[in-house]
Amino acid sequence: MKPTLPTVAGLALAAFALSQPPVHAANPESVFDTPPPAARPHVMWMWMGCNLSKPEITKDLEALNDAGFGGTLMFSIADTTTPWPGEIANSPTPEIIAFTDPWWEMVRHTASESKRLGLDFGMASSPGYSTSGGPWITPELSMSEICFTATPAKGPGKIGLKLPQPTVDPHAHMIFPVFNPATGTVDKPEIPARKTFYRDIAILAMPAKGVVAKNQVIELTGKSDWEAPPGEWTIYRFGYTTKGILLQPPQWKATGLECDKLSPEAVSFHMDHVIGEIKKHLGGLVGNGFNFIHVDSYEAGVPEWTPKMREEFRKRRGYDMTPFLAARAKRVIGNDAEMKKFEQDFKETIRDLFRDVYYSIIDRKLREAGLVFSSEPYGGEWRQEDVVPHVGRLLVEFWTKSGTFKFGNAATIAAQRKTGRNMIEAEAFTGSPTDSEWTEHPAWLKPISDAAFLAGVNRLVLHRYVPQPWGDHKPGNTMGWWGTHFDRTQTWWEPGKAMIRYWQRCQALLQWGKYINAPDDFAVITPQPACKPGAVHRGDGESDVYFLANPDRKAGGTVECAFAITGKQPEWWDATTGTKRDLPEFTERDGKTVIPLKFEPTQSGFVVFRKKAQGKPQNGKNFAEPSIVSTLDGPWAVEFDPHWGGPKQITFDHLDDWTKRPEPGIRYYSGTATYRKTFDVQDTKHISRLALGTVDHIARVKLNGRDLGVTWCEPWSVAIPNGLLKTTGNQLEIEVTNVWANRLIGDEQEPPDCEWVPGARGNGGSLKAFPDWLLKNQPRPSKGRYCFTTWNYFKKDSPLVPSGLLGPVTLQGDK
Repeated sequence: MKPTLPTVAGLALAAFALSQPPVHAANPESVFDTPPPAARPHVMWMWMGCNLSKPEITKDLEALNDAGFGGTLMFSIADTTTPWPGEIANSPTPEIIAFTDPWWEMVRHTASESKRLGLDFGMASSPGYSTSGGPWITPELSMSEICFTATPAKGPGKIGLKLPQPTVDPHAHMIFPVFNPATGTVDKPEIPARKTFYRDIAILAMPAKGVVAKNQVIELTGKSDWEAPPGEWTIYRFGYTTKGILLQPPQWKATGLECDKLSPEAVSFHMDHVIGEIKKHLGGLVGNGFNFIHVDSYEAGVPEWTPKMREEFRKRRGYDMTPFLAARAKRVIGNDAEMKKFEQDFKETIRDLFRDVYYSIIDRKLREAGLVFSSEPYGGEWRQEDVVPHVGRLLVEFWTKSGTFKFGNAATIAAQRKTGRNMIEAEAFTGSPTDSEWTEHPAWLKPISDAAFLAGVNRLVLHRYVPQPWGDHKPGNTMGWWGTHFDRTQTWWEPGKAMIRYWQRCQALLQWGKYINAPDDFAVITPQPACKPGAVHRGDGESDVYFLANPDRKAGGTVECAFAITGKQPEWWDATTGTKRDLPEFTERDGKTVIPLKFEPTQSGFVVFRKKAQGKPQNGKNFAEPSIVSTLDGPWAVEFDPHWGGPKQITFDHLDDWTKRPEPGIRYYSGTATYRKTFDVQDTKHISRLALGTVDHIARVKLNGRDLGVTWCEPWSVAIPNGLLKTTGNQLEIEVTNVWANRLIGDEQEPPDCEWVPGARGNGGSLKAFPDWLLKNQPRPSKGRYCFTTWNYFKKDSPLVPSGLLGPVTLQGDK
């Protein structure tokens, strides 16, 4: 018998299931201890131009899977972005152009490998990331703008209506410029169709001056002449042409026009083309390895016209809009109230069409194809509550502006909650070069992700992850100047997996149960000036879980928090360590449980109510006060990696910032260094923790051969298990990893062996061409350089980033 093939609808449901958490988990403890696949963060995977290879794609996916990620959202963009697209010459694989056969081979390989690894995979609906279109979009199907001519006339008498055709500036009428290889400049290029493509809308005559009543506007469309009444008149010929809006920021050979978002014919043509290509090249992997199509945040501009606008306006608003076309010529028709009403009605019609055409057609066609519609539905001329129900996978977006959570998508989250759907993904940590210059690290990222969780996000899609097609050359390929740099070539990729596990635990609980937004649900009743934790509440009717986070990077404190829960024992679940314990100190008053909670800077945790309280609160404190038993001062043996310029072995007489050291190999070092010390301790029974003081930027601790884990944020300490310490001869190893910036700055002290094109706005520069020594795997001409990357943020005098174990390192007990 032949195996039964899944239906298209079944494939769509299977693809959707990959992205969704279980509706009802057994209990919050199970998802916290073993986060389900849906709790894994995802990445925005930026395929930079033609710089791809199948073996390295596999390495990328295996690295993501091993680190705890759940899937990828692929964008195929230019070699470099600033944000407009640019090219890097001398690529070894120039034939790989988005949406052509060699590129589809890479997509098929990715879908197959994603299926093998159990990873979710989808891609943008177009080359680039904005917004929907491609080389297949003709001027007739593109976004349009209204244009007109004004011809004076005098009556009475017969007037011929052979009127001049309107013309427009041939340059693209778009928001962003592009790199134009024809000129070698960044500009808004000439679009030939803006000279050749034109369609009439209407011919209108009206008095030449002053405010015009609607009944004074005479439509002459389709007539060859007109018997003009006495007086001075203006005859307007209104039409439309393409705006010439190009996609952003694809390879130049893959660029094309944005489709008309308000035209059923245009949107259908675009989606039919994309879906047809997917089916042709991926076959049985559709919905089974390749799961969704994404439309990113809207950056194509407000539509001005669509071929059926007159009919749609009349149907939806109940009157003829034609007389008001003259508003484009800055004429006043009727009175101010009528003009304002028309302007608002025109906007409402555009909003209606975004809902009924753009979002509706994309949703329907993807469902029919067994795929899920993913989108960031904000920033456009539509109503959030109209379009969000059409989006199968909803994303919002936040930035790392000056190290803070920059967010403007609260309305999108509110619209999603109205649908009753649970998942709220986010394009996470989008960073400009002022924030992301290979300087970001897990501790810096943590309060930003916590703020996103407080805002309602329950799955991060990291911006961004970039394919690394050149083996061990690090830090490697970049998304031009854009961060944040989540790449398998990151210095802290391996220890940074501890941060991924933290996100998994948080997202598991923030997807569990239902969002609860009850009046007076949570309050900080004794706030500290700089410690004002926020909270978000989830529940299933039996258990209640509150995520709490202190967003302040410098200050913490103890605060009393009131929860609208009674009769249950509060617990503290620490998502950074995966530990759970009761909170013995609490009182009940005024129908609430009041708990003193202590927060370090940027600390977070979950307060959980699931067990019935057993009479009086327990004895003990919620958060023990650490006391220093011993300080591990004196010399440390430190081992650096000579492959990255550091000394194999050196002694630090005391803990010191690497950038303050006299040795260039340490001052400019990036990577991992291992600190070792042997120590004795008299009283082992009262020691429970090892605290590292200040760490730049992440550390793994091993004691007497036992791995105590990674510490990557406040309070920068690890627990010491009972019985591990000895009175003499304790062996301590601390592996400390910093960021790439210092090694890149150190390389700038050496002669260049790559050519650079200055970047826009003074933010570094792009690689001009891939050097022959890289492509031929030859030794570098500049012997003192260690790093290779496609974007250079630094000069030789750029400030170094403090690095290393600064301490003090102490053994601590609990009071």
